[in-house]
Amino acid sequence: MVNQCGKLYVVATPIGNLGDISFRAVETLKQVDLIAAEDTRHVGMLLQHYGISNKRVSLHQHNEDKASQVLLEKLQAGLSIALVSDAGTPLLSDPGMPLVKLVKEAGLDVVPIPGACALIAALSAAGLPVSQFTFEGFTPRTSSARKSFFSERALSPVTWVVYESSHRILACLQDMAAVLPLDREIVIARELTKLHETIVKTTLAKALALVESDENMRKGEFVVIVDGAVIDKSEQELSPEHLRILAVLLKECSIKTAVALAVEITGVRKKLLYQAALAMQGEA
Repeated sequence: MVNQCGKLYVVATPIGNLGDISFRAVETLKQVDLIAAEDTRHVGMLLQHYGISNKRVSLHQHNEDKASQVLLEKLQAGLSIALVSDAGTPLLSDPGMPLVKLVKEAGLDVVPIPGACALIAALSAAGLPVSQFTFEGFTPRTSSARKSFFSERALSPVTWVVYESSHRILACLQDMAAVLPLDREIVIARELTKLHETIVKTTLAKALALVESDENMRKGEFVVIVDGAVIDKSEQELSPEHLRILAVLLKECSIKTAVALAVEITGVRKKLLYQAALAMQGEA
């Protein structure tokens, strides 16, 4: 029996410059029966620019659980649907996961239509190591939570990336400076692909001073990229932070898995971590 169900297309849209959309994305948006958008009015400007008049429905963080079920039923009825966010690639700190999960669980097709992504755009122009990196989404909203967040990542040997908003970028850097070494290299990328695009690579101390002194550096949408910590492989002692990370992992994983993850996170030698894990388990 031929599957008459529709397909869900996850469509990347521009993050600023309307020219940053693929031919395939435009054709997909023209051909689908329905466009599920984070903000139907916002995406309307893009659709109008490309002469697309397809019906739109809202799918945002406040309605996505209920709306996703409705959209799944439409797919099962044979309609094709495009999922878009306000900007960039859907699901990267944007709504859409419940819908994609439901559709996959129902055995229907989910088709990615790749394109712009602030995370990848910033990394490509950052000048920091990108062979390995972690994406952490938006930072926590409160100062104490942000400091804990940064502390947990202070010893990570790989590049890590966060998104930040204009009204929290200064507080974000202040909290980062309270936890990380001030000479740690970071990149601040703001308003990517837009008129006032700015990409600055410098130390944490200088980045904080720049944002404090320049009002324009507190405007727009931000990607902040932090260089990984330099780990002394010959280090013979585990720091309190190393032990804390290991203890947290041991609560959820076997010794083997916990040690492997701790090595990746901290860069400390496996033998030291394994010995510490055995000692912790013996004390439990």
